[in-house]
Amino acid sequence: MSGSITFTMVKPGSVADGHAAHILAKIVEGGFNIKAMKMCRLSKEQAEAFYAIHRDRPFFASLVSSMTSGPVIAAILEAENAVENYRKYIGATNPSEAVDGTIRKIYGKSIEANAVHGSDSDANAEIESDFFFSKFERF
Repeated sequence: MSGSITFTMVKPGSVADGHAAHILAKIVEGGFNIKAMKMCRLSKEQAEAFYAIHRDRPFFASLVSSMTSGPVIAAILEAENAVENYRKYIGATNPSEAVDGTIRKIYGKSIEANAVHGSDSDANAEIESDFFFSKFERF
């Protein structure tokens, strides 16, 4: 069903700060079903590949450095209109602009350390999910 999944990552800073379990609980409380999940640490090459769309942006090197600084928790989430609803649920990229009660408002520290990644389109949700998970690993 198109539009029923999205991809998320609990970013290294949130994992290091001990917020991963709280963030995952909040995701489930928000009505998102976890269809696949793993903890892993991105290599520089993997982070560069995952964020290749931002390669020419001035923040690319800093983003890669941040995303390789510790483990992440990657997950595929399922819900009706998953991408749009999840992006609304996590809040604005800049936590200071995020709505109260959103994940990024609660756990984000900055635009870069904004607690979680969320797919920005149905197509990217599929691409990002495929980057981390085989079909065998999805439920």
